[in-house]
Amino acid sequence: MTKHHGGKILADRLALHGVERVFSVPGESFLAALDGLYDHDIPNIVCRQEGGAAMMAEAHGKMTGQPGVLFVTRGPGATNASAGLHIAMHDATPLVCFVGQIPLKHRDRGVFQEVDYRAFFGPLVKWVAEVERTDRIAEYIDRAFAVAQSGRPGPVVLALPEDILSAETEAPATRPGARAPASVNPDDLAPMLEALRLAKRPLILCGGSVWSDRDRQSAQALAEKTGAPIAVTFRRQDYIDNDHPNYAGDLGVGANPALQQRLGQSDCILLLGAELNDITTGDFTVLNPADAPTILQVHPEPEAVSRTYPATFAVAATPNAVLQQALNSISGSAEDRGAKSARAEYEAWQEPQATPGDVQMEFVITWLRDNARPDTIITNGAGNYAAFLHRYYRFRQFGTQLAPTSGSMGYGLPAAISAKLHNPNAPVICLAGDGCLQMTIQELSTARQHGADIIVIVANNGRYGTIRMHQEKTYPGRVSGTDLFNPDYAALARAYGGTGHTITANDQFAQAFAQASEGGLHIIELKLDPKMLATTKSL
Repeated sequence: MTKHHGGKILADRLALHGVERVFSVPGESFLAALDGLYDHDIPNIVCRQEGGAAMMAEAHGKMTGQPGVLFVTRGPGATNASAGLHIAMHDATPLVCFVGQIPLKHRDRGVFQEVDYRAFFGPLVKWVAEVERTDRIAEYIDRAFAVAQSGRPGPVVLALPEDILSAETEAPATRPGARAPASVNPDDLAPMLEALRLAKRPLILCGGSVWSDRDRQSAQALAEKTGAPIAVTFRRQDYIDNDHPNYAGDLGVGANPALQQRLGQSDCILLLGAELNDITTGDFTVLNPADAPTILQVHPEPEAVSRTYPATFAVAATPNAVLQQALNSISGSAEDRGAKSARAEYEAWQEPQATPGDVQMEFVITWLRDNARPDTIITNGAGNYAAFLHRYYRFRQFGTQLAPTSGSMGYGLPAAISAKLHNPNAPVICLAGDGCLQMTIQELSTARQHGADIIVIVANNGRYGTIRMHQEKTYPGRVSGTDLFNPDYAALARAYGGTGHTITANDQFAQAFAQASEGGLHIIELKLDPKMLATTKSL
């Protein structure tokens, strides 16, 4: 039987799992894996820093529902990657990270860049292991892909000792195992549907990471049949068409107070993959856990049910496994049970509120809302600028929002690159603050190298806006540690072979965006008034 080195076995296994591309920062600790990839048509997106590479892999997992794949080297490479793995864990995104490890024969000697990855990543990811035999590499990879996608999805780390990866063994003959589809017993679903039918003030709340366009359509149909308003959790705004008459907005950071009040007054809440956590409930103030309404919870992870708020009825399943049965069980079209008034509250919340300066974020976001193509993918990280996106934009199609529910800065640019590589025909906009963009700004080089023509809109107010907002509230007049120096972003775009636009008045934005939409890498810098700050939290 033919023998292969471990890197070849690894690459062959990735091909069997249908991996479309991998993201990496190269290291000598996994040269055998790079050699294995040489024989496969799996693009290796070479990045500039492991944190950015991990965020690109996470964004790929978010978009596809299949594990994003990441390769990083030992020591500082792995620790740099932890920022993206943290996002994947909090956002429930499937991801498999391969870490080159010191040779197994030298373990526990404190050699160059040695790290105990089980101890380091244990609290941070869903599962972490170290492969100690070359003939078990395929087995570990199969398990990693299964764990990353099962239940509540998440990141997995496999440490690959250099000598194990380069050693030879017989190639495995087995194929990856099948995944068991989720299913729900109609008898378990019946009391949930009856409770929803009897409710006077129901609310449907969509969230989690296991969602599809079919789920979007089914959830909207369920809202129509029940006459209930339908909302989404933090940074899941593309789960429902924001133009749908039953759509009531998002219960994220800086949510519409009227929607928060509606949540608190609901007598029945149907959670479709969503969780009632600190963000959803305004730090647990909108709903009292000791006096919760009827809660109907659909979640793929049994442990997530009744974590803080006691569920009245619950099933451990994906929304897809429940929605079609629910639609088949509900006949006719119910009378309005709050959808119209909730929609009116949402539309009132979207009326722009003026902020200081000649360039205003509310103007830019509402212009994009009214003029961008419906398939435009918008990515962002964290910062005060994000509050304007959450409040004023409308997502019309599933898969057009990429943002970290963990509130991680620096995410927008790597995510935009990953989105453009996966959706080359869709417009992709990275919306970032000046502090947010500079955390991963070196990935502009990755965008150019791999032909990711994206539009970067940077909101430049010369400060860490969210932190300054809280600082001014808590310690007024005592500014410390929140000011920023910025480069000339237009010149920086040109340095990377792109085009730069500096916006100093609202009426300049449309022309810059039109030029950017013609292709190429573009940075549109918004020169904002430093006093321009959102009045709500804006992770």
